[in-house]
Amino acid sequence: MNLKITTIISFILVIIGALNWLLVGLFAFDLVAVIFGTMSVVSRIIYVVVGLASLWVIFFCFFYKPFRKVTE
Repeated sequence: MNLKITTIISFILVIIGALNWLLVGLFAFDLVAVIFGTMSVVSRIIYVVVGLASLWVIFFCFFYKPFRKVTE
């Protein structure tokens, strides 16, 4: 899989996970648990995939430095 595709998918998953945590924090509403069941196998897989995506985003930001200042 291409590095760019992996990074885009990871960013999307992290954003979805962050929005889910926003719902949990504001309204005590866990969308993943509502859709797939509380701590079901599928919901646990989704939590793990989102967690792995966050690790990829951290790795990407530290090693590829996408926000570095471009000098001429």
